[in-house]
Amino acid sequence: MLRHSPRDRDSKGRSALEAGQPSGASGRSDPLIPRREALRLLARGAAAAMLLPAAGFGQSRASDGPYDFVFTRLMYESGDWDVDQRMPSNLLTALVDYTTLRVAPEERVVALSDASGMTGSFCYLAGHKLVEFNPAERQNFQSYVRNGGFVFVDDCNHDIDGLFATSFEAEMSAMFGADAMPKLANDHPVYSSFFRFDGPPATSFELNGWGDDLVHDYLRGIEIDGRLGVLYSNKDYGCEWDYNWRNKRFLAEDNTRFAVNIVVYALTS
Repeated sequence: MLRHSPRDRDSKGRSALEAGQPSGASGRSDPLIPRREALRLLARGAAAAMLLPAAGFGQSRASDGPYDFVFTRLMYESGDWDVDQRMPSNLLTALVDYTTLRVAPEERVVALSDASGMTGSFCYLAGHKLVEFNPAERQNFQSYVRNGGFVFVDDCNHDIDGLFATSFEAEMSAMFGADAMPKLANDHPVYSSFFRFDGPPATSFELNGWGDDLVHDYLRGIEIDGRLGVLYSNKDYGCEWDYNWRNKRFLAEDNTRFAVNIVVYALTS
């Protein structure tokens, strides 16, 4: 169960009434494998569905065991997959702080080459270096996404011409087509799945002029049957959320709130 309706709060934690905004509705109704049974009720009515008891997730989504959410990191042979090692704990803490989802306390690392490990509803893939999937990794990634899985992919170089970006995008073009990963509109449901955002939040690394000296005002994604299967960022959210949890109290605004949006979207789209 989530503590409030996904449309009830904006990115600053204000209610729709406090922010002077209407409380809209979003979401899709396509039930999909492997989440189709678990999310059938959730997808029919976003506001009402978000108020279902937490047991509703676990009972139907046996692939995540006793938990509603498991952070699964994908390990691939090329590149440096094990980046931003403190980030998962901060993301999981945010879910505990803002929702009543039953959250697995530690990340799970799964080899992309092992199809049997890719059974959950959310996976994370990141790095700085070359992304060159071997045949098993390529087949498993494509099958997982096409069958209802969700992968959040983060370019730790936060650029558009670096090795990670160019090589990962080449992999996606080979799997899903050259035009399969367009920019997302700023009113995409991922920006209102829990908190309200006007688009993707900037990261301090972009604002400090690192990487390609650009603030990327977009995310990109691959849609399968009307919902995102891949959410792709050149903004380096992994590093943005990779800090000692004690430092969170010094932030003017909790930057992990967008992580909550991503997870909620993955669970309910």
